[in-house]
Amino acid sequence: MNYKELVSQIRTKKTFLCIGLDSDIDKIPQHLLEKEDPIFEFNKAIIDATKDLCVAYKPNIAFYEAMGPKGWESLRKTIEYIPKDCFTIADAKRGDIGNTSKMYAKTFFEYYDFDSVTVAPYMGRDSVSPFLEFKHKWVILLAATSNIGGEDFQYHQLSKGNLLFEEVIETSKQWGNEENLMYVVGATRPEVFKSIRRIAPKSFLLVPGVGAQGGSLEEVCVNGLTNDIGLLVNSSRGIIYADNTENFATVARAKAIEIQEEMQKIIEK
Repeated sequence: MNYKELVSQIRTKKTFLCIGLDSDIDKIPQHLLEKEDPIFEFNKAIIDATKDLCVAYKPNIAFYEAMGPKGWESLRKTIEYIPKDCFTIADAKRGDIGNTSKMYAKTFFEYYDFDSVTVAPYMGRDSVSPFLEFKHKWVILLAATSNIGGEDFQYHQLSKGNLLFEEVIETSKQWGNEENLMYVVGATRPEVFKSIRRIAPKSFLLVPGVGAQGGSLEEVCVNGLTNDIGLLVNSSRGIIYADNTENFATVARAKAIEIQEEMQKIIEK
């Protein structure tokens, strides 16, 4: 999915919601454990209940690879089931020397056919470039993350004045552009969006941390919105684990509607 197609889906559906499929075998409703593939059945029900309310799905790869071959198969079936009008994100946080990154890119872009993959920038350009070589695919680079430990490095001030996460964004603009490069920016520090938009005024931002982690959608949008919206705001636990009974999908839909309606008001302002 390219930039224009993504923006079109946001305008058509009146939402910029991304739903994280952090599907944990220990947290899904117990009745699903009787199924042949409980994780896929859980994901399938969530997708059926929310596909008209979001523009993206983000499977967290750790929850699948932890289950070995069965988990990878659940992931394959999930990505094939997601409607083609939804943007897909492999939340894998990969990034290694060039040859290794090339293999990671082939895994998620060729075998699983994700639209995008999250990538760690710490090893620099040659660890990111292999992902950017794939046409019509996206790199989502970790910049200012929502976890507490993000402050250990990301907010350190460099000698020339930039904070480290600002330098990551500034430098990476030499590697890609707003057509193939996004950034992860956590909702728990909404004040950073102003400086990020100064550096990357048109780039899409993947925004975790709204909902269960305490981030505010309204505060994110104050400085994060662009003319093309420019945000994919992720919610995972607040939607998919809102209920653990046989009504889990119905409750998930209700939670997604709450967010979509708030987003629609923002879009139509």
